Amino acid sequence: MGRKWNNIKYAKAAKDANRSKVYAKFGKEIYMAAKPDPNPETNRNLAAVLNKAKTYNITRDIIDRAIAKAKSGVDENYDDIRYEGYGPNGSAIIVDTLTDNVNRTVAEVRAAFNKAKGNLGVNGSVSFMFTPDAIFGVKGISEDDLWELFIENDVNVTEIETEDDKVMIYGPSDEFAHIQDALKSKGIEEFEVAEISMLPNDTITLEGEDLERFEKLIDTLEDLDDVQNVYHNVEL
Repeated sequence: MGRKWNNIKYAKAAKDANRSKVYAKFGKEIYMAAKPDPNPETNRNLAAVLNKAKTYNITRDIIDRAIAKAKSGVDENYDDIRYEGYGPNGSAIIVDTLTDNVNRTVAEVRAAFNKAKGNLGVNGSVSFMFTPDAIFGVKGISEDDLWELFIENDVNVTEIETEDDKVMIYGPSDEFAHIQDALKSKGIEEFEVAEISMLPNDTITLEGEDLERFEKLIDTLEDLDDVQNVYHNVEL
């Protein structure tokens, strides 16, 4: 499982490289999550987005402004659209977007794939190769203690693994809130990782020119204003 988290870390590093874009992406995501209910205590989706934002070091000011905009009744609408496609040498890629101009977004995403000699597929063309997982990274607690905690709270997790200086917890996406609540009951309020991600069921390796084209493709996609998340199945 750790090899799958390595893929996520690559995407996170790409986001961290340009803080202004990170802020803009999370501002949009927080605003959309807060529109139906700006209170994270009653809006589980908003609470999850805020937890994720904290792990990306999103400032309190960005969070407050996005929630204030949602409260003000400003009517900005973004379509949540997922694109699926193939990169170099058959690598599988999922691109999640929030956009106010679908034509612009699909054109930019398609151009990125085409430049890398890849191509966009239809819905479902690669998503079957991935599983949506709840992922948490915590410190200050052992794997054994976590297993005991989740068993006591009847929480379904699939794997717990120590990686570097943190313990990674993986579970079904619909267990996100249950995992979080169990951790908080143990006094764990700060997370190194807290998000739902698409993890590849299997990974592939790329070399030489294929790897270079793939990395440029991921960088290009991550840099697009409408792109929120990019997932892939390449071992990095």
